[in-house]
Amino acid sequence: MEISVQQGNIAEQAADCIVVNLFEGVTEPAGATGAVDKALNGAISRLIASGDFSGKAGSTALLYADGGVAAPRVLVVGLGAAEKFDTKAARKSAATVYKTLAKTKGVKHFATIVHGAGIGGLDPAAAAQALAEGTVLAAYRVPNYKREAPENGPERCTVVEFDGSRVATLAQAVQRGAQIGAGVNLARDLSNEPPNVLYPVAMAQRAQAMAEATGLRCTVLGEAEMSALNMNILLAVSRGSANEAQLVILEHAPAGTEQQAPLIFVGKGITFDTGGISIKPSERMEEMKHDMSGAAAVIGAMQAIAQVGVARRVIGVAACVENMPDGNAFRPGDILTGMTGKSTEILSTDAEGRLILADAVAYVARFEPKAVVDLATLTGAIGIALGTQAAGLFDNDADLQAALMGASAQSGERLWPMPMWEEYMEPIKGDMGEVKNSGGRGGGVSTSAKFIEHFTEGYPWAHLDIANVAWSTTERDAMTPKGATGFGVRLLVDLAESY
Repeated sequence: MEISVQQGNIAEQAADCIVVNLFEGVTEPAGATGAVDKALNGAISRLIASGDFSGKAGSTALLYADGGVAAPRVLVVGLGAAEKFDTKAARKSAATVYKTLAKTKGVKHFATIVHGAGIGGLDPAAAAQALAEGTVLAAYRVPNYKREAPENGPERCTVVEFDGSRVATLAQAVQRGAQIGAGVNLARDLSNEPPNVLYPVAMAQRAQAMAEATGLRCTVLGEAEMSALNMNILLAVSRGSANEAQLVILEHAPAGTEQQAPLIFVGKGITFDTGGISIKPSERMEEMKHDMSGAAAVIGAMQAIAQVGVARRVIGVAACVENMPDGNAFRPGDILTGMTGKSTEILSTDAEGRLILADAVAYVARFEPKAVVDLATLTGAIGIALGTQAAGLFDNDADLQAALMGASAQSGERLWPMPMWEEYMEPIKGDMGEVKNSGGRGGGVSTSAKFIEHFTEGYPWAHLDIANVAWSTTERDAMTPKGATGFGVRLLVDLAESY
């Protein structure tokens, strides 16, 4: 999707369609929408007066121009109530525009004004970034393995700004939004890929290719290197698979930050999860290809961090493993000791995500981090608690929690703080090992987080349980497709810039 900014009058754009907007309750269009209405001899005003268009959020009206404007079509998008309009609404409005035009035959290039930078009160750069993000996210298509080519929507979007003094600022914001959106779509691609295509080594190879293209430093540890580091808890999860585990380390260190204490992101990358010996039911097991969505979000975020030029040192770690049952697989009852020397007693091989994170969060201590945030599709129970509205946030540091909540508000990717009381350690205290990898159903979201915390090494840490938001069985809205959502990428980019 190509998005550019140019100075001009939206009515004079010779695109396949031009896009203007209307807030709910407005009876007389003003600004760019008013200018287009006047050029169309009041067509938009008549639409409002007839009651056929009210400006309700998510609504659209397509008009066919007969002169007056250079384009053959005009799309009016409703923005909802002006007092409620924010960057999240701006993203959704842009996504609605793209989805609508994708269903309109013959539209390959559209021109649009920025939504919400007038009476909506949004900062023009923030509104322009949101427009680009929403457009790129709506343009996403899943990897295609069909013989016929998929139908594609518009390929070009021109953002038109009348005030020439704003063009350079808006162009920078649009580029940033497109880069962040591309990071989200990379994460979606990784999570959507079938498990026979995206196994641990293949995932590591894609991360390496991305790093080479963006200038990130990439290191990949195989099983021999991890064994030498005594990462035996992570490696136990991999034992039943024919596919070798990989630990991917991506580093962004702009000039002058090489010695800075890094912000570190760690992602759970179970490329397929059968549950191992504690095997899952067959129903919907195919969705377990996305059990690497935490690692996918880290890889997508690192691409965006490199492209937008975040001015601090950031390290992303993806622990990539396949959990399969065979004669070599680890078992309930096993006791494993990882690189910290701490032991864990296995109650369920289907509680494997916290196991690979145990060694991954221990590994990153060598970088003397400023803070560590892990992302994992860890528990089904988080969806019972929060539905699909927010990911669960667990942490051991109030400042890090505040920074994450700020990044959540900025990015629109919601988090909700969950309890981390010491009482949650009691259910996971081991009989023969130090901790058990399952504390039972009651309080399972918090006991799983306490398990990971047990293996952290004295740094500020937060755990994001994204199991309920990383995958959608339906298209939630114009910006969020069926399948992988790419949740976490925008959040991590905002955190990297603000923390």
